[in-house]
Amino acid sequence: MAQPLSVSNKEIWQITYPIIFGNLAQTLIVLVNTIFLGHVGKVELGAAMMAGLYYLVFTTILQGFTIGIQILVARRLGEGELKRIGPIFEHGLFFSLFLGAVMLALMHFGTRGILGGIVHSPNIYTAALQFIDFRQWGILFVSMNFMFRSLYIGLSNTKIITYTTVAMAVVNIFFDYSLIFGHFGFPEMGVAGAGLSSVIAEATACIVFFLHTFLKLPYKKYSLFSFQAFEWPLLGNVLRISLPTMFQRFISFGSWFLFFAMIEHLGEEPMAISGIVRSIFMLSTLSAFAYGACANTVSSRLIGAGLINEVAPTLRQILKISLLTLLPILFLLVIFPKQVASLYTDDIAMAARSVPALYVVYLSSILIAISMVYFEFVSGTGNTHIALYIETGALVFYIIYVYLATEVFHLAIHWVWTADWIYTSLRFLGSIIFLKFYPWKTQKHFSK
Repeated sequence: MAQPLSVSNKEIWQITYPIIFGNLAQTLIVLVNTIFLGHVGKVELGAAMMAGLYYLVFTTILQGFTIGIQILVARRLGEGELKRIGPIFEHGLFFSLFLGAVMLALMHFGTRGILGGIVHSPNIYTAALQFIDFRQWGILFVSMNFMFRSLYIGLSNTKIITYTTVAMAVVNIFFDYSLIFGHFGFPEMGVAGAGLSSVIAEATACIVFFLHTFLKLPYKKYSLFSFQAFEWPLLGNVLRISLPTMFQRFISFGSWFLFFAMIEHLGEEPMAISGIVRSIFMLSTLSAFAYGACANTVSSRLIGAGLINEVAPTLRQILKISLLTLLPILFLLVIFPKQVASLYTDDIAMAARSVPALYVVYLSSILIAISMVYFEFVSGTGNTHIALYIETGALVFYIIYVYLATEVFHLAIHWVWTADWIYTSLRFLGSIIFLKFYPWKTQKHFSK
């Protein structure tokens, strides 16, 4: 009879469901922006999606850095080295803010040149600039929000992520409605209002994180905010783990940005349809990404506690729960695809033309749920450079496929979206090869 695992189904769920809500925060911002702007016009919908993805490329670099913080926090928790958690967080917070300031400067001075060289439609280009002129300022709040998320996920104490998500959702919906359409005495800003409302929502989440940490978390137990002497070796250790993940996230989301840039070359309607599909795709995959984060932190914690042999069966258990969470959601989306698409636009014909692409991404969601658990486990072992190699290999085939589909053969939009099937399958294959054949079980723990 198999021995019971140290990480129970209940604990997996307790770690993951607040992360789902945390992922829902950014997804809701995209969802609400897309729904409201879809009723303004195709240009505004396509522009917000393009500018939002451009912004996401920058923020994902920050997220890649904080994944390293999450891995180290989970490892110290597993080892019982609680007093080392505070210094890890503090060093990460300072560097994350510095990195956020650099990203803000790059967006502020470089956006017009970058988008001008990529976007063909002058209407989409102009509207995208209106959006990003406000949206760019949110990156400073995002840098702190990602740090707090990594701290709490690493500690397996994730309920606060639920609170920040609710706060972000409420604030974003109110200001989106007010600023896009000019209600409640606010100016009618259109696509620019969507960018500003997103910044206000992110600032709100940051305030909630700070208040909860000081009022509810036993931060002295972890030596948080003690601000001891700066440790260059510690920052070097964080960067050694984080840099491959930062680059991996950059090329991953950068490739996604190129994916939509090539779709934009097909015309404004394919771009608008992809805006609808992207929003629903993010909604259907948010649980998969949350279970991936759970696999990352749980595997790191088990390795830190010396429970190496429990890692593989725990991953299988996380995968099973992930699929059980996803399938009911997909079932509802499959039954009512046209009705779901109609939420985003008054153009009934365009909503109908979105349906084939929606069916494609529903299958992609299942593939992502399977691959994310094992791909995030690779990073959880500390071998973030291997995760980078797997990601890079998958993206080479992904970009080639998208280029051929859009620029050479000019395929229908739903065939372009099948590129995700190739990308996700290759990531899964690489992760399984790592699990089976790489000597991750015998590697030494991270330095303190």
